[in-house]
Amino acid sequence: MKNFLKIFAVILLIALVYLRLEIYPQLDLISGFSAKSVASGHFIDGRSLETIQQGDNAIDKIDWATNTIDGKQRLATSNVYGLKTRKAIYREGLGATLINDDFDVTKPYNVPKRNLIKNDLPFPYGAKEQNDTVFANIDYAKLTTAIENAFDKKGEKNKCTRSVLVIYKDKIIAEKYADGFDKNSKILGWSMTKSVTATYFGILQKQGKLDIMKPAPIAEWQNDERKKITINDLLHMNSGLEWEENYGKISDVTKMLFMAEDMTQSQINKPFVGKPNNTWNYSSGTTNLLSGILRQQFKTHQEYLDFWYSSLLDKIGMNSALIEVDMAGNFVGSSYGWATTRDWAKFGLLYLHKGNWNGEQIFDESWAKYVSTPTNGSNGKYGAHFWLNANGDFPDVPRDFYRCSGYQGQMVAIFPSHDLVVVRMGLSEEFDFNGLLSEVVGSIRKTN
Repeated sequence: MKNFLKIFAVILLIALVYLRLEIYPQLDLISGFSAKSVASGHFIDGRSLETIQQGDNAIDKIDWATNTIDGKQRLATSNVYGLKTRKAIYREGLGATLINDDFDVTKPYNVPKRNLIKNDLPFPYGAKEQNDTVFANIDYAKLTTAIENAFDKKGEKNKCTRSVLVIYKDKIIAEKYADGFDKNSKILGWSMTKSVTATYFGILQKQGKLDIMKPAPIAEWQNDERKKITINDLLHMNSGLEWEENYGKISDVTKMLFMAEDMTQSQINKPFVGKPNNTWNYSSGTTNLLSGILRQQFKTHQEYLDFWYSSLLDKIGMNSALIEVDMAGNFVGSSYGWATTRDWAKFGLLYLHKGNWNGEQIFDESWAKYVSTPTNGSNGKYGAHFWLNANGDFPDVPRDFYRCSGYQGQMVAIFPSHDLVVVRMGLSEEFDFNGLLSEVVGSIRKTN
């Protein structure tokens, strides 16, 4: 009996040490993720707490959190077994922001001014439904089967697809939503937001207000070798700076998203682990640093906020779009962009048409080639804040296809050679994109 008690005591001690060293430090992140997710899902898209907990938050460890919603104060609160309580506040125009105890919820704040263009044009250039169009070169039966196969059958929960939209020659040729979602549902794009953030540099460059080949204007880098890092290097995730992008533990990216007050600062003090334009390393910290650089281009915070909408999102009719901010009022350009599936598709169409939106050139044609050209060290996988297929990672899909890509399988796929955009939104990283995209492309016979 004594031996048994000794063994039990040792096991208990080991368990307690493990919990203290490995699990307890993660509780801030778990509660933080949960509170932010609940606030965003509920106040931006009107989802119930139950829907969020069974969908968005049905993630290992995140489902440990207990969540409440305060509709009057527009707050979501989460904790793990009563420990590490975190709060996220929703503010109209800014979305949900994870806050700490020092955050003054009564302090006045700036809100982006929107210009929601409404006209009598059909989708994608207006809000009206498109005219029925039948293309002789499309096998609609094959296309329908491809779309149906992207969704779970009744009782299954493997593919977790929420929506699929296919646009060919500016016409919607297929569109399907999971139960509880429709064309008006706003869905978080996660890292697809990175591609949106990068686009502002193309816009500023076209306006003659910025040269991406010049050194990044970061004061902390001017007295060491980091002063050689250009905006071009940052856009290519090729700065050579240290960064750990691991969502399964306490890492640079999780500390930034769920602990930092000012996310634009998270990578600034990182040292070199390589050389600029020679050491590709995917980094959400880089994108938020770029958001900070964008803020520097304007005299006031209001101008910075307005620019993200007036120069792009409102310009192309992404009226549902919302980019959320951190506690310092910076757009979280790495991760927190919301829009309907149709509006995400409009962003893809802008690139399909090389920056031209219904006759207006938003960015130079060359910018589309710039973002879709492989960067050094990425093995053909990455361009400038867009993912590529230059090395055939999707073996049955055209090599020229490139994409915005986000956590849990969000994707806007652009096919220049096929005049095609495909959007898939969901909750599963294991989704078979090669199968879906190859089947969609295969349903369309190319014409001269």
